[in-house]
Formats: sequence, structure tokens, C-alpha cells
Amino acid sequence: MVKSHQMHDARFFETTRGRIVAALRRRHGATAVELAAEFGLSANAVRQQLVFLERDGYVLERSVKRGPTKPTLEYSLTGAAETLFPQRYDRILNAVLREVREEGGDSAVVSLFDRMGKRAADRYSERFKDKDTRGRVYELSEILREGGVEADVVETKGGFELREHNCPYAKTVAEHPEVCRVIHTVLHETMPGEPVQVESLATGGHACRFEIEGAIS
Repeated sequence: MVKSHQMHDARFFETTRGRIVAALRRRHGATAVELAAEFGLSANAVRQQLVFLERDGYVLERSVKRGPTKPTLEYSLTGAAETLFPQRYDRILNAVLREVREEGGDSAVVSLFDRMGKRAADRYSERFKDKDTRGRVYELSEILREGGVEADVVETKGGFELREHNCPYAKTVAEHPEVCRVIHTVLHETMPGEPVQVESLATGGHACRFEIEGAIS
């Protein structure tokens, strides 16, 4: 794996592997060919670096279909890749939430994240407008990816399953589980019926999974 002393070392991002990590964070996903074109390298040279990044748990690959062409492999960062970037937001956020809890109690923290979820739903309301359930679920997965969450959708017999494979706020959720109320509120505001969470990263699951009822046309 990338050594710990490299994680917050700017020199890492001067290497080919580091530049790939930075590009995937900026682009939210790309193919080896797209990355090769950006850096002026061969696709094979990029794939070699992606193999190492995937082995170390920093990159995921998935098959995507773009237009009428056959599916291609697209690469994106995992939540673990965030540790490669300098960050202190989790410590600051935890400190702020402790102050909120100290001043207003648990209910103040709950109310804070409920309001954040409602504002998020309102902010993206135009992106859900005139969409059926399928369109809304896939749109939400895209919004989550834009925010650094590796999310996808599985179509099931009863509707859809939205899956989050990482949590950018994992270190905060451990101390303040109310953070999860944001996604619950967004789901309540944007999806039909009552979405149900059936698995959680916070309790040791492999993903945060939400079942959403909807007709499969």
C-alpha cells in the first residue's frame, strides 16, 4: 500500500499514480483511455498504475455503458482514497458537533441534520422534477457520487436498491450517528413510499443499502 508518510506528502501527487488519484477525484470517474489522453501516456501504462491502486483499496472498477457502444471499464476512488489527501475536516466537525450537543442536547444535533437533509433535497429538487422512481433513484446516485460517495443502484423485484459503498463522514458518524439523518431525510423528501435502510456501514455492513419501492417498467 501507499506508505503513511506519503499520504499527506505533496510529492505523491507529482507521481503518475498520484496524478491519477487526483484526476479521478476531480472527474468522479474515468476510463484508462481517458486518463491516458489527459496525461499523454499509453492506456497500458495507466492500467498498470490502476492495478496497484485497486490492490491497495483506493480505486474501484465497474462496467458502464456509454451510448450504443459495448460496456467499458470506468475507474473511481473509494472512500479510503480520501486518506491520501490532506484533511482535518473530521476533527473540526466533531468538535463543532460536541459544542452543539453541549449547548442544545441531542435534539439540537438531530434538528441540525434534519434541516441539512431538507435543504439538500430542496437544492436538488429541479433534478428530480418530472422523473419517475427509476429516474429519481439513479439521479440521487449521481448526486451522491458528485459528493464523493461511491454509490450505485440495483434493480430488484420489488423496486430499487440504492447502495453507498463508502462514507466521507465515517469518522464523524462513529461519534455522531445523527449525520446519517441527512440521507434519510433526502430519501424521504425525494422518493415515493418509505425507503428502508437494510444495511449500514456504521454497524459493520459492507455498504449502506436502502430499499425503495417502485414499479420496474
